[in-house]
Amino acid sequence: MTTMLSRRALVGSMAAGSGLLLSGCDALGNNSQFREVLGFGEDANYAIHRTLVDRMALAKEFAPNQRSPIFRANGTRLPVGDVYARHIATEFRDWTLVIDGLVARPQIVPINQLRAMPARQQITRHDCVEGWSAIAKWTGVPVKLLLDGAGLKPEARFIVFHCADANDGTPYYESFDLIDAFHPQTILAWHLNDGPLPVQNGAPLRLRVERQLGYKHAKYVNRIEAVASLAGIYGGKGGFWEDSAGYEWYAGA
Repeated sequence: MTTMLSRRALVGSMAAGSGLLLSGCDALGNNSQFREVLGFGEDANYAIHRTLVDRMALAKEFAPNQRSPIFRANGTRLPVGDVYARHIATEFRDWTLVIDGLVARPQIVPINQLRAMPARQQITRHDCVEGWSAIAKWTGVPVKLLLDGAGLKPEARFIVFHCADANDGTPYYESFDLIDAFHPQTILAWHLNDGPLPVQNGAPLRLRVERQLGYKHAKYVNRIEAVASLAGIYGGKGGFWEDSAGYEWYAGA
């Protein structure tokens, strides 16, 4: 039987072996060895997943008693600025999600309306490029429901998730093809382990795309944009870390 080494196992073992376990994403992004690890076989990995793997295959889900004691915060723990501070003060009751771009029905959806939509619960493992993992329970609305409601135009090929977080003035964002965007485990989560999503973990909305590595799971999401190309979005490589540190756009495990 042929054994395929997953990107999760590869990244985790190489990060640990190279002493990068606790160094953080900035240090990892500046490390040439790590960039080579992420770049190893990306095109082949993407092709294999899209041609040989069931496009709707689920990432492994776990039992409640298998959850990790804590789900650590990573990256930004508190977005800067008065706007986000006001949202914290009002417990995010005025937060809205914009859905626009190549859609037939652009929308501005209040957070309470999102929370009233059919929700999915899933207990999954988060794998970070720093080499750590954690199992947690997430509750949120499937992105598919939001995209179906807005109605994608035929020319839409990618979905971009924009965030209230900015690093050195550059807004955080991530993007996916339509397969991952419509996957049943791709959700905008507002609960972590049966409680409101903490600020440090991305309140009030955090993307969960369970078949990809942790840096693709954007926090503080406030806009979903359908586009035909990623070329004109910020640095043009499909995500904040992809633009700034050479991370690979497809981080499927």
